[in-house]
Amino acid sequence: MFAPGAGRPLGAVAAVLVLAAVLLGVGLVPDPVAAAVTLALAAGVWAFFAVFFRDPERTIGPGIVSAADGRVRSVDREGDRWRISVFMNVTDVHVNRLPLDAAVEAIVDAGSGFRPAYRPEADHNVRRAYSLSTPIGPVEVVQITGIVARRLVSFVRAGSAGHKGDRFGMIVLGSRVDVLLPADRVTPVVRAGDRVLAGATTIARESP
Repeated sequence: MFAPGAGRPLGAVAAVLVLAAVLLGVGLVPDPVAAAVTLALAAGVWAFFAVFFRDPERTIGPGIVSAADGRVRSVDREGDRWRISVFMNVTDVHVNRLPLDAAVEAIVDAGSGFRPAYRPEADHNVRRAYSLSTPIGPVEVVQITGIVARRLVSFVRAGSAGHKGDRFGMIVLGSRVDVLLPADRVTPVVRAGDRVLAGATTIARESP
């Protein structure tokens, strides 16, 4: 299964593959070696996009789940909220999922620059914040760009509602997703360095 929006790049590269194969097969290419190299390069690009845009189904985990695939970058208490930050590598699945049942109250773009997403100063990068109304109170999920990952994609809009694990967006070519949770309602159960999967890995539980 591929993420929404994958059809255009995959289709374009596939068209180049088919054209190169046909021309090479019928002998209409002046330089068959160049055509073969082009065919191999196109196949490699298609395979890269196929891996990048993959969107596997997930068994939704208990509690509050990760919004992104990757490694936990940090778990920090910031006033009355916990911030659980996940760094996404280029090889990770890039589709982001809701950490719990939620209604999207607002989507706000902010920030400037494209600093390395794993550094603290990346807090000020171009980013997109989703304000969510949830059973545990207000929750915020923030997609943050990086040096390479500069395109933020939303599958939802303000007023949308969804269930835990539903897809709400993606970041093209990696970067970072932060989940901010009310500190008086939850207890984090992950720590920096943990590997997490969007929709499947529990990152926090409701406090008793």
